[in-house]
Parts: sequence; C-alpha cells; structure tokens
Amino acid sequence: MTDGDDPLDKYERIARFYDFVDLPFEYLRYRSIRPLLFRDLNGRLLDAGVGTGRNLAFYPRGSEVFGVDLSPAMLKHAARRSKNSGASVHLLEMDLTRLAFADDFFDAAVASFVFCTMPAKARTAALRELARVVRPDGRVRLLEYAPAQTTFRRAVARVWQPWARWAFGAKLQHDIEPELAEASLEVISSCYVSSSIKLIGAKPAT
Repeated sequence: MTDGDDPLDKYERIARFYDFVDLPFEYLRYRSIRPLLFRDLNGRLLDAGVGTGRNLAFYPRGSEVFGVDLSPAMLKHAARRSKNSGASVHLLEMDLTRLAFADDFFDAAVASFVFCTMPAKARTAALRELARVVRPDGRVRLLEYAPAQTTFRRAVARVWQPWARWAFGAKLQHDIEPELAEASLEVISSCYVSSSIKLIGAKPAT
C-alpha cells in the first residue's frame, strides 16, 4: 500500500469478505494474543480501528469502550458482535487522525493491526491523537506486525507481503516503535508475542 492509496475505499470494498479472508490468521495467530491488549485495563477505553469487532469478545467486563473506525461497512459487522459484549460499547464512525474526543478522555487506548495498514503521515497523526485523548497516567497498547525475528520468518513475510498489501493494505515488516516518540508517546514495554508480531505498551510523554 502506497501513501497515495485510500484505506477507506479498500475496507469498504472488502468488508463483507474480511472475516472470511482473515479467518486462518485470526484463529491460528491473532485470537490467542488479543486478550493481552486488555490485561489489567478497565474504565473508559478506546478501541482505535475497531474494524469488524474482533476485539469485542475480550473487552473487560463492566468497562466502557468506544470502538471507532473510518469504514461504515466494517462497523456494521462490529455492531452485530457488540450485542454479546460484557462491556458498554459505543461504535462510532471516525477518522483516527482527527478524533472527536476531549483531551485526556480515556483511561487507555488499544489498537490491533491498524497502523501497519496506514500511510506514514496518517500513522503519525493518529498516534498523536492517541497521546492526546489518553490520560497522562493512562496506557496505549498496540498489536502490530514488526520485522520478523528469524531469517526464515523474514523470508516467509516477503512471500506473503504482496497478498497482505492487496487484501488488507498491510506492511508486514514495518517497525512502528521509532515513530511513537515522534508522536509524544513513550514506549514502556515491547515484546514479541509471535515471531513477527509485537505487543507494545506506551504512555503519553510528559
């Protein structure tokens, strides 16, 4: 995906097929690590780039979660999943680069495989928005593809990259961590949760 591509157009087109296309990745890889996003979180939470609502099953019970996405078609799928959530869920059509929330509105924000699909300028703007809307003592957690740990996995990623770009607009070997500091976010934890996926914890820089 190049910086000139329109992510909204892509996701509006593939929304009806997204869960089917993503199914092998979801059940072989993603589903076991999604709960890590929400470990020890509660209160008012932001799910940035909620998509079809794959995170909904893991929202902390009793929390209030705002799931935002740019794609109305993706949000329709998330709305069906929200009926079974133990959290109070609000689904909103919104651009991550221009969030309509007050400063320090959230106790924490999460995003799963969102920034690897965004053009560079949009990534920076969206990260800055997360830093703005999360309380100074709050947390930002990201699940993101990162450069694979082994030569073999890097080779596999190169093979899959054209398909991932076509299907999801995703970059599989992008390291987002250096960009967090530029967006007023301080990395406080970072670990691989699979050979090519990182769980990154950050907080608004003071």
